[in-house]
Amino acid sequence: MSNATRTTPQSPVQHAADSHDLIRVHGARENNLKDVSIEIPKRRLTVFTGVSGSGKSSLVFDTIAAESQRMINETYSAFLQGFMPTLARPEVDVLDGLTTAISVDQQRMGGDLRSTVGTATDANAMLRILFSRLGKPHIGPPSAYSFNTATVRASGAITVERGARTKAEKATFTRTGGMCTHCEGRGKVSDIDLTQLYDDTKSISEGAFTIPGWKSDNVWTVGIYAESGFLDPHKPIRRFTKKEMHDFLHREPTKVKVNGVNLTYEGLIPKIQKSFLSKDKESMQPHIRAFVERAVTFTTCPECDGTRLSEGARSSKIGRISIADACAMEIRDLAEWVRKLDEPSVTPLLTALQGTLDSFTEIGLGYLSLDRPAGTLSGGEAQRVKMIRHLGSSLTDVTYVFDEPTIGLHPHDIRRMNDLLLRLRDKGNTVLVVEHKPEAIAIADHVVDLGPGAGTEGGTVCFQGTVEGLRASGTVTGRHLDDRATLKDSVRTPTGALQIRGATANNLQGVDVDVPLGVLCVVTGVAGSGKSSLVHGALPRQAGAEGVVSVDQSAIRGSRRSNPATYTGLLEPIRKAFAKANGVKPALFSANSEGACPTCNGAGVIYTDLAMMAGVATTCEDCEGKRFQPSVLEYHLGGRDISEVLAMSVTEAEEFFGAGEARTPAAHRILERLADVGLGYLSLGQPLTTLSGGERQRLKLAVHMAEKGGVYVLDEPTTGLHLADVEHLLGLLDRLVESGKSVIVIEHHQAVMAHADWIIDLGPGAGHDGGRVVFEGTPAELVADRSTLTGEHLAQYVGA
Repeated sequence: MSNATRTTPQSPVQHAADSHDLIRVHGARENNLKDVSIEIPKRRLTVFTGVSGSGKSSLVFDTIAAESQRMINETYSAFLQGFMPTLARPEVDVLDGLTTAISVDQQRMGGDLRSTVGTATDANAMLRILFSRLGKPHIGPPSAYSFNTATVRASGAITVERGARTKAEKATFTRTGGMCTHCEGRGKVSDIDLTQLYDDTKSISEGAFTIPGWKSDNVWTVGIYAESGFLDPHKPIRRFTKKEMHDFLHREPTKVKVNGVNLTYEGLIPKIQKSFLSKDKESMQPHIRAFVERAVTFTTCPECDGTRLSEGARSSKIGRISIADACAMEIRDLAEWVRKLDEPSVTPLLTALQGTLDSFTEIGLGYLSLDRPAGTLSGGEAQRVKMIRHLGSSLTDVTYVFDEPTIGLHPHDIRRMNDLLLRLRDKGNTVLVVEHKPEAIAIADHVVDLGPGAGTEGGTVCFQGTVEGLRASGTVTGRHLDDRATLKDSVRTPTGALQIRGATANNLQGVDVDVPLGVLCVVTGVAGSGKSSLVHGALPRQAGAEGVVSVDQSAIRGSRRSNPATYTGLLEPIRKAFAKANGVKPALFSANSEGACPTCNGAGVIYTDLAMMAGVATTCEDCEGKRFQPSVLEYHLGGRDISEVLAMSVTEAEEFFGAGEARTPAAHRILERLADVGLGYLSLGQPLTTLSGGERQRLKLAVHMAEKGGVYVLDEPTTGLHLADVEHLLGLLDRLVESGKSVIVIEHHQAVMAHADWIIDLGPGAGHDGGRVVFEGTPAELVADRSTLTGEHLAQYVGA
């Protein structure tokens, strides 16, 4: 090459595209955020922390992730957007530098009985293809191995038009499915106790039905039976003729006219099956679940032995393994079986399936099986199952958003989760994590601490920088980051014991254990060791004369009209107090009843649907967002109208209803419980949809504290709690025990373990490696013993 064509080296100049290395948020006001402005580095791991209710989720999920999703949706045509959920633009002035956001939240998976771990991931689909190619005998395509697909056969005549000619042809259609016809792919069959549905000594007109929600004035339930013409509504049910009884219980759907309205009448048993039994029990409201547990007995299907599959699907095998056997294996064992298969014709499929199954093991879920119902997974397990599809993804420059990924993890498992988060970051992705655990905060490249308090006292950025900077910052999180609990000097003496003998639920291996009463007992162990199986499956439903009050991780239900006052039952005594003080009806003081503003129907805002575009919510001009008619606001109690009372915080309301003219003992008792669980800052009328996960958990605990029971069972009550809030929770647990209750806690948090009077540790591993009691005794004995993973980590935590 000649000298004339050579170029002299120049100093590198940054390309313009490389300058976009920050996500900029300016003026965020979603929920309780107060004009938050921050800059988040891309391709780094950023942890958001702060007390429960400080605004972490509002910033990360409701602002950054929500706007990313909304902008992606806007890239589709207006026609496609009409089929998508409409997302409103978050309350924020500027959002710059966003990338595609993938949210992995704590929402429980699958309310449908047919949803399993295998169907929720791609594992079942790949297994079905594998068996349709290699299974002997060959029974059909992949659908023949699916318990969600029924076998369909049809035949008839069709008319084919070709130009001016028409020709009639015979046609047949067959689709081979793998669904068991007896249980319809559910794996269980139900036996209904008719005595729980009605009182046969009464007639329908006398109110014979004992089903929740079935009232005599409801034409869709009781009315259709009374007016159908098939039954005598004035005759006691036990005196029905054979035909009447068949029509009452088993009649096929039939069109009838009731009060001039065309309705479909069907027998009581199929109606109950459709209304109650087609849904997962865990997703039902508590009173409905209690009814189903009383009225319905679920037993394993005798035809398919609980596999959900038809005989044909079970008969086709690879070697000696059917698809039912494969789905019942622990995933880590299934991965080994797949690894040994050597069939060149399906090598790409085996590679993909192997990668998915190995991801389960890598993420700490190797103890699950693919046939595990999705609705039975804990919040932490569900979140990790959702992570599976992202671990092997080739996408880079994506923003992954996680909501407390360490929930449900033993300290031993948190290190593995940290490695996964770092691996996602190292592939060139931005990882945003809402987290409270010090072990997870420690790996952050950047920390954003929100606060200083919760609710109206939060919503500001108290600190942003490195972990070391957070420690020296003096914020609530910084002060508590290195907190370590100390072991008790003395523990309480049990007043008795609940005996569990030969427990074999799920992976429990004939467990015999005495659970002490009158003390704080913590059940711990690695994820999948059998803690929930022992406590929820084997603990007696009745403890002597007193019941067991169970507070699990299921989500509380409520629309944007629901608030702490309606959810806890607090609004009922408040309405009655207003009605008594003013000599009017209580219904006037309900925004869902007679007192509601007619313009906005008590919502306080008017929603305008803009089809494929985000709907717009505007404050109602008539009631100015107060939700009530002007005439209702003229009635006062203690100098306040009902809208002013609902705007109070729990702490203000506790003082207001505790003394003076507004003194209402029933309301004051509920407010005391809300304050006890650390929710004194919440507004009584704040929509439930705006509460954080930790706030919802404590709200549910406050409701259950009103139940009469001698034994409280709490499933991971530290979920969503800041380090500072855990101290408050421990004080509450102590007060429960000192009031004469027995408290049993399933927990991984070392501070709760150190505070316990007695520890039952399950393990030593997960799945078939667990299910045994590896230690029972005091925390001090567990630390001194150090023979289990829990003992080792607790010893490190307390500095022993």
